[in-house]
Amino acid sequence: MKKSNFSFLIVFGFVVIFASCKNESNENKDEDTSKDKITFEKDSVLKKQDFDTIIDNKEVSLYWIESDSIKVAFTNYGGRIAGLWVPDRNGEMTDVVVGMSSIEGFINSTEPYFGATIGRVGNRIAKGKFSIDGTNYSVPLNNGENSLHGGKKGFQYVVWDAEQPDEKTLVLKYLSEDMEEGFPGNLEVTVTYSVDKDQNLKMEYRATTDKKTPVNLTNHAFFNLNGEGSGTILNHEVKLFAKKFTPVDKGLIPTGELRNVQETPFDFTEFHKIGERINTENTQLEYGKGYDHNFVLDENTTNGLMHAAVVIGDESGIKMDVFTEEPGIQFYSGNFMQGKNEFKSGATDKFRTAFAIETQHFPDAPNQENFPSIMLEPGDEYNTVSEYRFSIAEQEN
Repeated sequence: MKKSNFSFLIVFGFVVIFASCKNESNENKDEDTSKDKITFEKDSVLKKQDFDTIIDNKEVSLYWIESDSIKVAFTNYGGRIAGLWVPDRNGEMTDVVVGMSSIEGFINSTEPYFGATIGRVGNRIAKGKFSIDGTNYSVPLNNGENSLHGGKKGFQYVVWDAEQPDEKTLVLKYLSEDMEEGFPGNLEVTVTYSVDKDQNLKMEYRATTDKKTPVNLTNHAFFNLNGEGSGTILNHEVKLFAKKFTPVDKGLIPTGELRNVQETPFDFTEFHKIGERINTENTQLEYGKGYDHNFVLDENTTNGLMHAAVVIGDESGIKMDVFTEEPGIQFYSGNFMQGKNEFKSGATDKFRTAFAIETQHFPDAPNQENFPSIMLEPGDEYNTVSEYRFSIAEQEN
């Protein structure tokens, strides 16, 4: 009897020790796994109450779309990206799109296009004038003697109707009424922003009209791949899949020429730092005060999208690939940033601390016969897709 009790105690002791070791092993496993998890508290970055308001008798708010490793914040005022977070090479969530911490910040900004959905016609229209089938139209001038990004009240200033079918998708809709900002036709626009598990932000633009009208939609996110407020973007590495660009006059209106980039500061067919040649003596750089030009994309379609650009943050290692169905991209190096606006990080928009790559048809297309047309006919649908794909660049040995 005593021997049996003794055996029981030995067996029981082994069970206790085994269970204890197993629990400790599981705890260590959980602890190790947690180190690889990316934590991100949305409410500590942007607060919904700072965006909830009424503008033009329409509700404005803050919206999020997200998957495991990409988070994007929007406001339907201007259809704006307010911030975009992806992990850097150390796994730290990094905000790569500059923006404001409140709706008042966007309303009062001296730069009207931060993160905005742009339309009806992105980029410039010379003198704000164009004609359709013999009828002349005028758009308000808001960029010297030209019209820029849809006129004085382009889509960056309107309130979009917002729907969220799921946590990864935001659908924005807007009816631009006939002769709004001087453009003919009732234009019904839908822009769908979505993310996936591979850290891709997809932008799908659709529009229909009841009168022939020009349409050229894009998004004007300002990027710093080292993170908002991290300083200059001049050391970012850029590659553009474009052997030609459209040179401009002093007002940044295209001359109509498609000029070869070879042996010019506009040759980004191989990687170059943004600031490497930006101060080169060059008439085009003088006109743009840096890079503010449309690049003509090479024909390199993969699965329906052309590879337009690659940009790498020199400090973060974050790599952004741009894909599009559009024939061009506008590369803008933040030349008109003046430090007058405060971002959500507390930093200001200092000179060349963010860049933009806008997928698009070419500037002043309604007045340039040799450029791809942007005219939308009744009964047709404007439909184009662009994507920003994020990853980590491979480090050189």
